[in-house]
Amino acid sequence: MRQETRLSLILDLLAEKGSVTVTELVEALEASSASIRRDLELLESQHLLSRTHGGAVAGGLAYELPLRYRGGRNKEEKQRIAAVAATRVGEGPLSLGLTGGTTTTEVARALVNHKGLTIVTNALNIASELALRPNLKLIVTGGTARSESYELVGPLAEASLEGMNLDLAFVGVDGISADVGLSTHHEVEAHTNRVLIERTRRVIVVADGSKVGHKAFARICPPSGVSELITDASADADALQQLENAGIKVTLA
Repeated sequence: MRQETRLSLILDLLAEKGSVTVTELVEALEASSASIRRDLELLESQHLLSRTHGGAVAGGLAYELPLRYRGGRNKEEKQRIAAVAATRVGEGPLSLGLTGGTTTTEVARALVNHKGLTIVTNALNIASELALRPNLKLIVTGGTARSESYELVGPLAEASLEGMNLDLAFVGVDGISADVGLSTHHEVEAHTNRVLIERTRRVIVVADGSKVGHKAFARICPPSGVSELITDASADADALQQLENAGIKVTLA
C-alpha cells in the first residue's frame, strides 16, 4: 500500500473513532509497526493528529483535510461520476469551468481527449494536468493559493472570472442539501466559487454520496443555482428526493 493511501486511511479511522493504536493500524492496514510510526510522525508534523504512547488521537485533526489526503477516498465512485460528467460535454467550441476538488480533478482527467474546449479553472493541480494538452485551451485564474485544496481564491481570482461568460461548469462541494444549497469549508473559497457560478449558464455539481445532505460551514449558492447533481448510489435517498423537489436533476453514476 502506498504511503499516501495509508495516511488517508489513518485519518479516516481517526475521524471515525477519535483515537487509534499502532497495533490497530498494523492490523487494519497490513503494514509494519515501523511504517505506521513513521506515518504518525509525519501526520503529527503537519498538525493533523497528536501522537500518544502507542498510538494517536484526533485532538489536532484538521477540519478540512488537505487535498492530497482526500484523493484516495471513494476513488472508484468519483471516476464513475466523472465518466458520466464527461458525457455532458460535446466537442467544442465550448467554454467550461472547473473548480477545485478531488471529483472535479477526475472530471478534468476524463476530458483530456476532448477537442475545442476552453477550460477555465482556479485549481492549480487541474491546471498542471491540462497545461500540456494542445487540444485544449486552458485559462487559469489568478488569486491566493490555498494549500488545502490547491485552489486560487480571493479578489484576484474573482476579478478574472468577472470578465468571462461560461457555457458549463462542474463544481465540487463539501456539502449539498435542499435547504442550504451548495457549501464548503472555507468562506473565501465559497465566494470565489459563487462568482464562477454566477458567470455560468449551466452548473453541474459533481460530488460523491458522502457530500449529499451534508452542510459545510460556508454557503456557496442556493439550490436554484444548480442544474444537475451527479453523484453515486451511496447518497442518502431522502436527501436526493429533497434536491429533486428543489428543482435539481439528480443522476446516479
